[in-house]
Amino acid sequence: METEKLLQGKKVLIVDDEPDILDSLTDLLSTCMIDRATTFEEAKELLETYSYDIAVLDIMGVQGFKLLQIAKERDIPALMLTAHALGEETLTKSAEEGASYYVPKQEIVNIDLYVADVIEAREKKKNPWVRWFERLGPFFEKRTNFRGPNWRADHKKFWDEKLKNLTGY
Repeated sequence: METEKLLQGKKVLIVDDEPDILDSLTDLLSTCMIDRATTFEEAKELLETYSYDIAVLDIMGVQGFKLLQIAKERDIPALMLTAHALGEETLTKSAEEGASYYVPKQEIVNIDLYVADVIEAREKKKNPWVRWFERLGPFFEKRTNFRGPNWRADHKKFWDEKLKNLTGY
């Protein structure tokens, strides 16, 4: 997959209450057509008015999980982006509630790759969580607020299902 080619001209909604994060995301996704929102209300209106290839949603500050539900209802894949809510609980909630990806803000420099993963998975009717686990599983295994390699243990059945490579990658 050539990331830049895959992202060229894709319509992306990015939502974050921090203007510097929006600026960084806009720069990092420069080959995409970007709409930006800094509040829940702005993002809700955009999600309900326009169609997007993907929505990049901050969890904190903009009611990201409520926006995820709207995106899901509109069949817009969502990538959850977080710094303060980084933990097993929000990761699992993101996956359970229909997000296609979950990215810590400290990995923002690779956002083009993660957005491309979601778009590619959707185009090829693949499970984006398989690629997510390949790329970010090691990151979460090293986190102190996760329990190392066993971080999926409390929700084993859910994660075994979620990470199933249903149609191969």
